[in-house]
Amino acid sequence: MINIKFQPMDINVRAGVGENLLEVARRNGIFIDAPCNGGLSCGKCKVRIIRGVVDFNGNNHHIKDGELKAGYVLACNTKVIEDLVIEVPSGESSYMNGMKIEDLSGPRDQKIFQRARDQVLNNGMKFCSYIKKDYLEIDLPTLDDNISDWDRIKRHLRNQLGYSMVFCRLPMLRKIPSLLRESEFKITITHIPRGDNRTTIINMEIGDTTNRLYGVALDIGTTSVAACLVDLYEGKLLAKASSGNAQMKYGADVIHRIIYATKNNGLEKLTHAIIHETINPLLKKMYQDAGVDKNEVTAFVAAGNTTMSHLLLGIYPDYLRREPYIPTFSGAPFIKASELELEANPETFLYILPSIASYVGGDITAGVLASGIWASEENILLIDLGTNGEIVFGNKDFLVTCACSAGPAFEGGEISCGMRAAGGAIERIEIDNNSYIPKFTIIHNEKPKGICGSGIIDLIAEMLKTGLVDRRGKINRDLNTDRIRFDEYNIGEYVVAFKDEWGIEEDITITEIDIDNFIKAKAAVYSGIATLLDSLGMDFDMINKIYIAGGIGSSLSIDKAIEIGLFPDIEFDKFMHIGNSSLMGCYLTLMSEDARRKMEEFSKEMTYIELSVYPGYMDEFISACFLPHTDINRFPTVEKILEEYSTNRAI
Repeated sequence: MINIKFQPMDINVRAGVGENLLEVARRNGIFIDAPCNGGLSCGKCKVRIIRGVVDFNGNNHHIKDGELKAGYVLACNTKVIEDLVIEVPSGESSYMNGMKIEDLSGPRDQKIFQRARDQVLNNGMKFCSYIKKDYLEIDLPTLDDNISDWDRIKRHLRNQLGYSMVFCRLPMLRKIPSLLRESEFKITITHIPRGDNRTTIINMEIGDTTNRLYGVALDIGTTSVAACLVDLYEGKLLAKASSGNAQMKYGADVIHRIIYATKNNGLEKLTHAIIHETINPLLKKMYQDAGVDKNEVTAFVAAGNTTMSHLLLGIYPDYLRREPYIPTFSGAPFIKASELELEANPETFLYILPSIASYVGGDITAGVLASGIWASEENILLIDLGTNGEIVFGNKDFLVTCACSAGPAFEGGEISCGMRAAGGAIERIEIDNNSYIPKFTIIHNEKPKGICGSGIIDLIAEMLKTGLVDRRGKINRDLNTDRIRFDEYNIGEYVVAFKDEWGIEEDITITEIDIDNFIKAKAAVYSGIATLLDSLGMDFDMINKIYIAGGIGSSLSIDKAIEIGLFPDIEFDKFMHIGNSSLMGCYLTLMSEDARRKMEEFSKEMTYIELSVYPGYMDEFISACFLPHTDINRFPTVEKILEEYSTNRAI
């Protein structure tokens, strides 16, 4: 065995000779970003060897000669052979909690929040929890009245509350003898009524605690996880928490995680990462912030894409990625919190919102509920721009949906200087039309570390308008600026931030390869929209509103997204950002049994379009792999902008 010290965390671990360095870090809970899950394609898992020797295959374009001399290696392509001291790049250790994540806390979110509640109420639905609490003062046992404790409770519920059939599970039964006597037979029960005369007890407490009833809504994203603690009486949000999804260390997208799940103990590691390393810490933080005991949490609703739902439950997911792409379940049964070791009352039922297909999950079902498409007279397009790209189109009469193979580009994946939306990420960019010097906004006003999804959209749009790239995404070789340069393979790049100017380790650049990767991602979304409409014999003019959901939406410039051909060229006032619609849908499901039933109803009626086999989709995708599109007539606004910029440069 050899000793390895990871800096700056100052963590010492032991490893066997010949072990893979990335796997050593994963096993010991040390986060090293590896979007491609060790496939050698992303180059994000760079670490520096401070002391010691490793077995590293330096033949990789991600490690430049200068970096190699400075001790940098790719953790995924490195074997440990002797004692080591390793430096993990700054920010990696705090990356999980430093991400900019969409929740329900901002002023705009409060308006969205109220709009979603009103949608439920205005459609005649009740807005109250299905979980009930009742205070009982039970007759004391005597020699004359000597029935069992459990029968005594059932008798009281039958006589006082009208429940002729009362159920509980073994954990509740075990609490009864001591709890009744400690409370002098004055207790509060938490129960789930089913019909007029049936109920199931899921918690018992000493005394009158009927004023405390809590639930949790949880959005499990591929990249990030957001949660809120809810007062089930008033529907108030008492606390919120969010972080990166700890599964990120096993790959940036669902395909990489599915593949990892097929490896030895891979599924167990992924399930442990989402429950014990991500969800439970968030729950503990909320409980502490709100002064709530975990045993008081008796309702739990979660949503995620289909893969995330499978991994949460520890269900083998590999058939999701294999034709004909069949999930193990669409709607999961209610599951006890204790079965998953969640930090909540052990008897709490976890409800997971149903999926539509292998790549359209419960997060989209939740988004449809929260957005109100199901009740709309207008034709509404819902686009979720997370790690996976999902689209829904319809109104109260029909709903069709599809999933786009956009990959992780919108989260900064597959981009050399791309990163997720965290401190140091460039999120907004403008480029001067004459000097080609950029101005940008950085999250938390830190030194720039990379570019997140919204920043990449801005950057490519600005490069197109200023003539830095042509419509194929190729860098202009005739411009006189030190911000354009070419490597030994004649691949061009544009320098967004010089290292000497900002005091950072490396220049922040975007290459022609990066631009090509992003063009393919945006083309997947645009062609998905076009194909979905074509399947209905409709066109872009028939869209009344476009709702943008997902973390990228909060900082996304709609005009720039149109300029690169991500969204169709329609009126700006038709676009609306609706925040974390998945978390909002979970909240509505938590608070309204009527809303849950409505959601289950329309989820069964949604039509799924499999793009990979849809006639004409590939032609549509290839046509969209230009800026903004091969058919510029589809983007008259963009055509006019490009002409104006070209004229200004000529002058």
